[in-house]
This record gives sequence, structure tokens and C-alpha cells, in this order.
Amino acid sequence: MAVKTDRRIRKTKAQLRAGLAKLMQDKSIKEITVKELVDVVDINRSTFYLHYTDIYNMLDEIEKELLAEIIHAIDTHPIGFNENTFPFIADMFSILADNKDICTALMGPNGDSTFIYKIEEIIEENSMKALTQYFPGSIEDLKYSYAFCLTGCVGLIKIWLNSNGSESPEHMAQLTYQMVLNSMTVFADAKKNGVHLY
Repeated sequence: MAVKTDRRIRKTKAQLRAGLAKLMQDKSIKEITVKELVDVVDINRSTFYLHYTDIYNMLDEIEKELLAEIIHAIDTHPIGFNENTFPFIADMFSILADNKDICTALMGPNGDSTFIYKIEEIIEENSMKALTQYFPGSIEDLKYSYAFCLTGCVGLIKIWLNSNGSESPEHMAQLTYQMVLNSMTVFADAKKNGVHLY
């Protein structure tokens, strides 16, 4: 019985999340009401309140779940200029693909910039820690090179999420990995040759 109940809860939450993602294509979170959301997904308001106190609480729970998945990916494949880089990027694209509707909404014009900033902060903290071990004494140059990579990756992800293309998460992970690797290789070569990147 518990398994059946859990499945029902997961299904209801998935319906609500899909409905929220749909509404966020046209409205900001502060413009979306519980009534509007439950009408879109055709469930009772009382069912919504069994799981969430309001729309903000729902969004917060969704974001916490996504952040937990990202942190798990980092813990599984610590970020660095090493063999873990591709598996981590592949994990990230897998998470994005599994949560495409809500990730597209969160990164869209009506999304939550604070959430994107949190993800960037988590990845930056782990990336910079690893990269400074590979490039000791290069922190000033490294932060610019890293910012260049991160901004490019975020832009690439936004275009992929918003496109109706057939590119698989695996293809996008490979493409991103090559771009990041090329950028870091250029940085390493420049440092080796004594070139300042500013």
C-alpha cells in the first residue's frame, strides 16, 4: 500500500511541476496562483495543499531537489582538470534532460535568477578549488578564464533547453567537454609560455 501511495504522490507532484513549468513560460512566479495551477493540471486545491503551502514553497522544494542532484553529481565526480570532468558534465546534462520542462522555465525570462546563481556558485566553488591546484599562482588570470567558460556553458545550456533540436544529452555533454577542455588547454599553454591573459 505504501508503494502505491508513494507512486501516487510522485505522479501528483510531477503533474504539478509540469503545470508550473507551463505557466512559467508566460508568467513570473509571483503572478501564478494555486487556483490557476490546479486548474491547468486538473487536480483539487486540497490535493495541492497536501504537499505544499503555496506556489513559492513548491518552487523552493523543486529547486532544492535539483540542487541536491547537482551536489550529488559533484560528490560522485569531483570537478577538476582531470578524468572526472567529462562524467560530471555528462551527469549535468542528464539532470537537465530529466528535468527539461522545469529547467527551461527556471532559466527562461520568467525564471529564477537566484537559483541559477546558486548553481553557478556551487560549481564555481568546486571548480576553482580544483583548478587552483593545477594552476598555482594563477588565480587572477584563472578567474577570468573560468568566467569565460562558465558563461559560455550557461549560454549553451539555455539554447539547448529552448531548442527543439534532436541533440542528445550525451552529444551536448561531449560538445561542452571539448569546449571546456580547449579553453583550459589554451589557458595552460598561455601560462607555460608566460602570456598574461588580461
